[in-house]
Amino acid sequence: MEIGIYSFGERTVDPETGQPLSAAERMRRLLEEIELADQVGLDVFGVGEHHRPDYIVSAPAVVLAAAASRTQRIRLTSAVNVLSSDDPIRVFQQFATLDLLSSGRAEIMVGRGSFIESFPLFGYDLSDYEALFEEKLLLLLKLREAEHVFWPGGRFTQPIPGLGVYPRPVQHPLPVWIAVGGTPASAVRAGRLGLPMALAIIGGTPERFAPLVALHREAARQAGHAPPRLSINAHGFLAPTSQEAIETAFPAHKLQMDRIGRERGWPPMTRAQFEFACRLQGAYFVGSPQQVIEKILYQHELFGHDRLLIQLTVGTLPHRKVLQAIELLGTQVAPVVRREIARRTAHARVDLGLREAPN
Repeated sequence: MEIGIYSFGERTVDPETGQPLSAAERMRRLLEEIELADQVGLDVFGVGEHHRPDYIVSAPAVVLAAAASRTQRIRLTSAVNVLSSDDPIRVFQQFATLDLLSSGRAEIMVGRGSFIESFPLFGYDLSDYEALFEEKLLLLLKLREAEHVFWPGGRFTQPIPGLGVYPRPVQHPLPVWIAVGGTPASAVRAGRLGLPMALAIIGGTPERFAPLVALHREAARQAGHAPPRLSINAHGFLAPTSQEAIETAFPAHKLQMDRIGRERGWPPMTRAQFEFACRLQGAYFVGSPQQVIEKILYQHELFGHDRLLIQLTVGTLPHRKVLQAIELLGTQVAPVVRREIARRTAHARVDLGLREAPN
């Protein structure tokens, strides 16, 4: 089990000053968060692309390149790149460069985007939302295959008649994940292409997402691929006690989710809804280290996933408490989860061997 963090570089009102953070200060804090995550032994840190005033990361590869120089072992991924409104060649080149800078720690997580600001910004029509992603994803995957690329072109991409695309990354192929928010067709597409899926569970009960996981794996099996990797991406926050975690996270979480909700017609979030989501069967990993351990293991029983990424900063939180949450996740949660899942896996293999042994 890989355990990590993702962030959009939230830039909202600082609860300690009552004023929005400056972009420069939020970037400084974000890099400090990534550096600490590496130091405490977390496996992955992701940053996601947005083009809004309440987030500072519009160029994930640039932020991750800065983080590469300050870290040693943590994997660095986008979470996500909005591939539909980007150039797949440039995305590949940026992350190949990141892979070189980080000695082979780069990953790309691509998605269609849950926000739409990038489409008009870069001159794309939202009516092409699905077609843009499908075509550009296929080109991105083609770019991984070989130094010289043959591509016939399409509605949104130009032909490439055997031209070289540089630089080439350390990793071959450069890892590409597909981020999925709950659409069955997206899970099937990821499986059909043999790609790992990052499944966002930020509301409702986790059990209802099990059919998407099954679709992903079955599509991969039918296409002749090995079982693909699965990440669960979720909201969360840690503190020494569950009450402190809830009291710290709720105000910022509500402020940010209500802001987004007003744009999408959602009702305001209530304290009761938030606390329900923090229970074992809820979507949020908010609580003490022991509670988060129990929830990770509970969901592992449901999904059998091999990666968990938690968004700790849904809205702006006191920086010292964010750093404390990262330290708790890396030093108290991750080692216990890894040991327990390794134990369960070994036990399951023994059981399987006993069942298959001849009488």
